[in-house]
This record gives sequence, C-alpha cells and structure tokens, in this order.
Amino acid sequence: MSLETEIGLVEAVLFLESEPIDLKGLAATTGLAREVVVQALAELRAHYEGELHGIALIEIAGGYMLAPKSALWESLRERYGKKNENRLSRAALETLAIIAYSQPITKGEIESLRGVSADGMIKSLLDRGFIRDVGKKDAPGRPTQYGTTKEFLSAFRLSSIADLPKLDDLNRERFELDGE
Repeated sequence: MSLETEIGLVEAVLFLESEPIDLKGLAATTGLAREVVVQALAELRAHYEGELHGIALIEIAGGYMLAPKSALWESLRERYGKKNENRLSRAALETLAIIAYSQPITKGEIESLRGVSADGMIKSLLDRGFIRDVGKKDAPGRPTQYGTTKEFLSAFRLSSIADLPKLDDLNRERFELDGE
C-alpha cells in the first residue's frame, strides 16, 4: 500500500508548523487515522536520515517537527537561533539545571544548592515558561515545588527530561540535597 499522498500531507503540516505538533494534532489537521500518521512519520524519519538532507524529523516535548540536523546547528545558530536578548544568564541556567535535574524542587532547596537567593531566577524562568508550579511539598509551610515545562524541552531540543545529559559522580553530588 502506497502512502505517498499521506506522507506528503504529514510532511507539509510539519513544514508549516512553527512549534512541535503531537500525534493527535497531526491526525486532526490532516484528517488521517493515527496509525497512518505513525506510518508516515516513520517513513519521513527514514527519508531524512540520509546525509543529503540538512533537516531531520525530531521529537520534542511529545510532538514532532522538522528542524536542522544537530550537526549543522552550530553553523546556523548565529543567524537563526534565538537572539541575544532571549539568552539566559549563567545564574538562570544554573537554576534551570538544578530544577531540571532535581524536580520537583522547592525554592528553599534551590537556594540551599546554589547558596544564594533564587527569587529573581525563579520569576524569570516562570515568565519565560521554562518552569512551572507542579504542586506543594508535604512539609511545614507547604512550599511550592517547581518542575520544567514543554517550552523548556522545546528550547533545549529534548524529547523528554530523560534526554538530559547524564551527570558524572562529581556533578551528581552538586544536585543532591543534604540528607538524600
């Protein structure tokens, strides 16, 4: 059974979307059955794996999108990457890394690991949509716990939190709270 039209339709939707789109969204947009969309995605992934293509079908935050291959991104980042005003400061990146590797985590726990106040960094990361309130800790005062968002996964080109780089023993100790 040939799926040329269906594959072309899924590819066109992926090309036109500026954000990752999930299977449900692809099926709804194309009018195709979920199983057909899954087959089309598999065919597109195989098609773009060759060295002749500068783009790849990638999965980010539970959705799919066409994006430059990772090997080419360094050459393209300056012109097509986020502008300097959208860059995170070193302190914001450090706070975000602590949250990503230790989530769910409270402001007090972040401050304990960083050794400085985290109010400004948490507000900045919340404003950018990289972190969110994921609930309250069952502890005195019921402090808010934070975790990462789909926007975080998308910005760092991660399919899931499991795709974060693995920490070596030295760095793992930095993200552990005393008594854990």
